[in-house]
Amino acid sequence: MAVQTSESIPWWSGNARLTELSGRLLGAHVAHAGLIVLWAGATTLFEIAHFNSSQPMYEQGLILLPHLATLGWGVGSGGQVVDTYPYFAIGVIHLISSAFLGIGGIFHALRGPAVLEERFSFFGYRWEDANKMTTILGIHLILLGLGAGLLVAKSMFFGGLYDANLGEVRVISHPTWNSTVIFGYLFGGGGRNWIAGVNNLEDLVGGHIWVSILCIAGGIWHITTQPFAWAKKLFVWSGEAYLAYSLGALALMSLIAAYFVSVNTLAYPVEFYGPALNIGFDRFPYFESGDLLSARVWLANAHFWLGFFFLQGHLWHALRAAGFDFRQGKVVHSTRGEVM
Repeated sequence: MAVQTSESIPWWSGNARLTELSGRLLGAHVAHAGLIVLWAGATTLFEIAHFNSSQPMYEQGLILLPHLATLGWGVGSGGQVVDTYPYFAIGVIHLISSAFLGIGGIFHALRGPAVLEERFSFFGYRWEDANKMTTILGIHLILLGLGAGLLVAKSMFFGGLYDANLGEVRVISHPTWNSTVIFGYLFGGGGRNWIAGVNNLEDLVGGHIWVSILCIAGGIWHITTQPFAWAKKLFVWSGEAYLAYSLGALALMSLIAAYFVSVNTLAYPVEFYGPALNIGFDRFPYFESGDLLSARVWLANAHFWLGFFFLQGHLWHALRAAGFDFRQGKVVHSTRGEVM
């Protein structure tokens, strides 16, 4: 099967042109991260400039300030925003960070080595190398675990979180460690709303502790071990396959998040996001709260539709990774078990 080069792939195919250029692909990813952080900082500052403390936050079309308020920044009794300076500082920090990421992205896109393994063997990789790919997976899992740990640290040591049950910001000094309670949510322990049935911050923070532990432990496992023989034969080991796996995971998480934000008022307090929603089906699935277009409505719908399109991308790339040719309408080259 012919190998496509960056010159043979049209510009609108995006990062597909960089499949065999690990250094340039790194530049694209770093620059992309810079754009995300730039958006976060700029949007935070924009929302501060338009924020009206006399009006409910969920009626002002805000996207980021409700999240910052839920984390306990600048919030007083009853969810009243008493200080917007923390929001300003967070926005500025994101803007400054985006500049460094942007510079890094430009450097790797234009000046750095086009292929990392030609100069730095540790950072180099080949898509077909299952051992290297699982090592990279392990690194990502550790970073995700540290991210969950940051929420735990904020709740326990750095000011606490906003407790919608009390209407106050408080430190979560005794999170739930009991694995039976935490994992019970996966098997109906949370009531009719599954994991979205969590109704106290001790369980919420305890869940993040377990997520952090499991992600870090899983990361170390994948870094220090090699895939089993059955796993090497089961999965397709190619750049497009990894994209398909990632999109599938994003689709699942997006749809779960859409449900969670629609019905849970602990992690998404009414004071900041508006009333809980009803899930309705008319012409299309949608999330509604009467005639109120609250922050919760926007957030739930955004997650649902992103998850829907991520799922389409997953199916598209999974079929291509499996050797399916859409022009011929059939599998022209089976790729399962092709590893090194």
